[in-house]
Amino acid sequence: MLTEKQKIFFEKLKESYGKEALPSFDIIAKDFGFKHKNSVWQYFNKLKEEELIYERNNRFYINKDLFGAVLFSSVVKAGFASVADDSIEKRLSLDESFNINSPSTFLFTVSGDSMIELGIYEGDKVIVQKTNTAKDGDIVIAYIDDGYTLKTYRNKQGKVWLEPANSNYPNLYPKEQLIIFGVAQGIVRKF
Repeated sequence: MLTEKQKIFFEKLKESYGKEALPSFDIIAKDFGFKHKNSVWQYFNKLKEEELIYERNNRFYINKDLFGAVLFSSVVKAGFASVADDSIEKRLSLDESFNINSPSTFLFTVSGDSMIELGIYEGDKVIVQKTNTAKDGDIVIAYIDDGYTLKTYRNKQGKVWLEPANSNYPNLYPKEQLIIFGVAQGIVRKF
């Protein structure tokens, strides 16, 4: 398990050098403001132990499985709300296209047709930034009463509801609770 300092070092390493071979300890020490390359060596030992980095041909690399957004195997209904599970299927690397490199970014597969008037169709992957707040008009994944759903968040004069983008579906007004899971940042569609 990493300490907070080690986590910060690792995130900075990912952000600074990405998926390419990491530079020498001297260069990293200079770039990160360390007085001695021994500090970098100590961090690297812990990162290797945690399998966050690996060595190949005398060069260090960040584990490629640690880049990109998490794709959940469960779907998020774009119809009526349903219970979702949190099984992780795999990671997809979309960081070049969407500048995604955060543990708080997720992808969900859309099921249903309640968001088609906004161009969100069944089978699309929706990119979601985890947050528990939303603004009026944000497309959100939210837990309402007894299930998760993808809808437009509405908040007018203190009244909150979820609005579909398909006239065949009614607005969803929370009877007990409405919890925002995250705000949609974009979609990915495979043809």
